[in-house]
Amino acid sequence: MKVLAFAATNNSQSINKQLVSYAASLVTNASVDMVNIHDYELPIYSQDREAELGQPELAKDFFQKIGDADVIIVSFAEHNGTYTAAYKNLFDWMSRINQQVFQHKKVVYLATSPGPSGANSVLTTAITSAPFFAAELKGSLSVPNFYDNFDVESKCLINKELDKKLREIIAGL
Repeated sequence: MKVLAFAATNNSQSINKQLVSYAASLVTNASVDMVNIHDYELPIYSQDREAELGQPELAKDFFQKIGDADVIIVSFAEHNGTYTAAYKNLFDWMSRINQQVFQHKKVVYLATSPGPSGANSVLTTAITSAPFFAAELKGSLSVPNFYDNFDVESKCLINKELDKKLREIIAGL
């Protein structure tokens, strides 16, 4: 099984990157491609830029990575209640290649934050929009209070209830 995993942020110290790395490590018999979306930074999308540039190669490359995967695991950072600008921009460019960005692949959506909301607002947005972008949502999990529930030294969830839920989602793939 080929797994594409990424944090939907360009923050190099992202707690969402830590969470998605842990989740991807739970997939048995998998080849995991852990991607940093910072490597896919593009000009801010607009119709004018699209007319000028066409489809940027980086957008095509990321879209192809999704196409090559069997499973996509995303952990969403939340900026002001919604997607990070870095993720939203990459997503917008890919949606111009094909609105079915997730190409009917199995997806797992995660989100975390240092506070009690666990980035639940952005996770809810992603879940709601999943069918419109051809994502076969297999499960989702919000991890609140990241530093209370995740051990950054051992790189795993220490909250047994959250860990159990995540393992059940991964087992369902």
